[in-house]
Amino acid sequence: MEISTIASYKLSEDELVLLEGCLLKERQKQKQLYYKYCDAMFTLAYRILNDRDEAHDVLQDAFIQVFQKIEQFKRQSTLGAWIKTIVIRTAFRHLKTQKLFDSLEENKHETAEFSHNEIDGKILEKVILSLPDGYRTIFILAEVEGYKHKEIAEMLNISEGTSKSQLFNAKKTLKEKLKNEWL
Repeated sequence: MEISTIASYKLSEDELVLLEGCLLKERQKQKQLYYKYCDAMFTLAYRILNDRDEAHDVLQDAFIQVFQKIEQFKRQSTLGAWIKTIVIRTAFRHLKTQKLFDSLEENKHETAEFSHNEIDGKILEKVILSLPDGYRTIFILAEVEGYKHKEIAEMLNISEGTSKSQLFNAKKTLKEKLKNEWL
């Protein structure tokens, strides 16, 4: 495949070369792609899972999927965004297999107030990581990664209401933990 046929989305020249090499199953290009994104994707997986070993497992599984399905990359986003979606879905499937999500009613999607007082980033990260897995996943995707509830629902195969409920409860729990433990 020629580079010119890949350029329907404005990928950088570096990404185009990596993509072409990965499409041709070139191990060196696959390795370069992995190292380009592995740190950011590990951080995302760790934030969702709150376990380093599980995050490493999810990262490995996600990149296996990336290399197996690279021809399915439609160039409708950046390569990094496509990989991020795979990592998120893989981490979520990992959580679902552990059946750690709360069953929530659809009508609990009010907006929670969340105060950002003078809280140290390390303290906030520690409290976020202490959230139940379902709450933490939705909180990370919505508040840290900036996804909309509709996007989260599509990625995780849940309803928008569940996404909103999980975020509401995550913020409520964060507020309580910060108030009780840190402020």
